[in-house]
Amino acid sequence: MSTPDKLTSEADLLYSEAEDDLRAAVRSLLADRCPPSAVLTEAEGRRPYDPALWRSLAVEMGTAGLLVPDKLGGQGATAREAAVVLEELGRSVAPVPYLTSAVLAVSALLGCDTDEEQVARLLGGLAEGSAVGALALPLSTAPGGAPPATVTAGADGALSGRVGGVAGAVGADVLLVPAEGPDGYGLYAVDLDTPGVTGVTGGVTVEPLTALDLTRPLAALHFAQAPARRLAGPDRARAAVGRALMAGAGLLASEQLGLAEWCLAETVRHTKERHQFGRPIGSFQALKHRLARLWLELVSARAAARHAADALAADGPEVPIAVAVAQSYCARVAVHAAEECVQLHGGIGMTWEHPAHLYLKRAKSDEIALGTPGHHREALAGLVDLPASVG
Repeated sequence: MSTPDKLTSEADLLYSEAEDDLRAAVRSLLADRCPPSAVLTEAEGRRPYDPALWRSLAVEMGTAGLLVPDKLGGQGATAREAAVVLEELGRSVAPVPYLTSAVLAVSALLGCDTDEEQVARLLGGLAEGSAVGALALPLSTAPGGAPPATVTAGADGALSGRVGGVAGAVGADVLLVPAEGPDGYGLYAVDLDTPGVTGVTGGVTVEPLTALDLTRPLAALHFAQAPARRLAGPDRARAAVGRALMAGAGLLASEQLGLAEWCLAETVRHTKERHQFGRPIGSFQALKHRLARLWLELVSARAAARHAADALAADGPEVPIAVAVAQSYCARVAVHAAEECVQLHGGIGMTWEHPAHLYLKRAKSDEIALGTPGHHREALAGLVDLPASVG
C-alpha cells in the first residue's frame, strides 16, 4: 500500500472560533459589497474584477496574506483560514482573484527560496494585496507534478511561447511562468507593468478569452522575448508548481462547498415561497426527497473539503489523498446543487436576471479546473492501490 501507515495527527474538521469570526467578517463584506445584482453587473462589464472589493477583502481585511508567514509580511495563518474565505467567495461567486493570486501564485512562491530578496519582495506584495499575481498555467492543469512548459527562456532570461486558458492573468501585476531555459525547467517572474512588457512593442500580450464563467476571466498569454527574472529551477521550480497546484485543487473544494450551500439555501427558500395548487411546492414529497438528498451530499462535501484544508494546513503525507477525495466529490456536488437550483426555480431560474446561472457556470467551470473528478479518482486509486473507475 502506498498510503501512510498512520495520519500525522488527528484531523479536526470543526471550525475554530477564529475561523467563525473570519467567516462572519467576510460574509458581511460580501453581503454589503457583492450582492447578486452587483455580480451580474460586474459580469457584464469589462473589468476582470472589482478593484474596490478586492482592496477591502485583500488589503483591509488582510486575507490575501493568510498563507504567507508573518516574517514575509503575511498573516501567518493556514489553509484552514483560506478555505473559510473561499467558502464565502463561492457562496457569493465573487469576481475577485483570490484563488489565482492568494492561493496559486502565493503557494508557488512559497515553494521557492523565500530567503532570496526577489522572492520575498513578490510574496510581500501579494500578501499585502498591493499586487495581484497569476500562475501562467491553464486553469485545467491538475496536480501531480509540474506539467511540461510551453514557454522557453533564452540565455538572457527573455521568455517566448504561449499559454492558453490562464485564470487571473487579466488584471494581474505579475505572472509566474514555468519555462524551459538553458539550465532546464524554471519558474520565472514577469512584471506586467514594466515598460515594454505589454503593448504593441512585444513582450507579453494578454488576450482575453470567452469563458463560460464570466466571474473568473481566462486569457491566452503570448510571450515574445518578454523580460523575466528566474526565481527557481529546475527541481525547486517543479516542486513549487506542484505545490501550488495541490494547494489550489484542495482549496477549490471549499469554494465548491460554499457554492453548493448557497444553491441549496436559495432553493429551499424558493420552494417555501412558491405556491402551486394552494400550497408551497416545497411541501411536495418528490421535491422534499430531492432536497434531502442534496443536503446529504453537501454534508459529505463539507467533510471532504474540511479534511483537505486541514491536511494542507498540517502539510502531512495524507495531502494528496485528501485533495483527491475532496475534488473527486465536491466538484460533482457543486454541479448537482447548481443544476437543482436552476431547475427547481422553474422558468425564473433560466433567466439572466436571476443569479442561478452564475452559480451553474462557476460550478461547471470549477468541475474541470485543476483536474476533473475523473482525473482525481484515478489519482486516488493509484494512491491507495485500487483499480480506478472513471465512469
